[in-house]
Amino acid sequence: MNIHILTIGRLKDGPLRKLAAGYADRIGKAGPQAGLKSLTIREFEEAKASSLSKRKAQEAEKLVAARPPAGIMVALDETGKNLSSRLLASQISTWRDDGENDLVFLIGGPDGLDPSLVRQARLVLAFGKSTWPHQLVRVMLLEQIYRVITLLLGHPYHRD
Repeated sequence: MNIHILTIGRLKDGPLRKLAAGYADRIGKAGPQAGLKSLTIREFEEAKASSLSKRKAQEAEKLVAARPPAGIMVALDETGKNLSSRLLASQISTWRDDGENDLVFLIGGPDGLDPSLVRQARLVLAFGKSTWPHQLVRVMLLEQIYRVITLLLGHPYHRD
């Protein structure tokens, strides 16, 4: 299974970019052993439209155009489910074992994701009830993907 992260906004040079790169490197090294073959991160510029709905719609168009057509979409949204790391690992391993080729995580910009993407997603995932900056959500997602890999491999990184 290939993992794709499609995100609105770019990580600037600094601590978050360095942290994200560290987790991406770990995922690249350990993922294949867990059947997660590759990680692709694609960044898209925030839309400049004057209205919120137009900005979200323009950003959604970019994300939809970039995703693999048959990929399972997971939308990161504050209205989503708060899954434990073990439950997320279980869900990802089920999709992997069912022969799914692509798992696509969608991260919106400062205004969030367009509601159409949230409705289309197979899973809507939240990292708690708080609202997080989209740049930080990317780092948190990368950490969770790495944690999922370690859980699937029986590595002691995760502690209950």
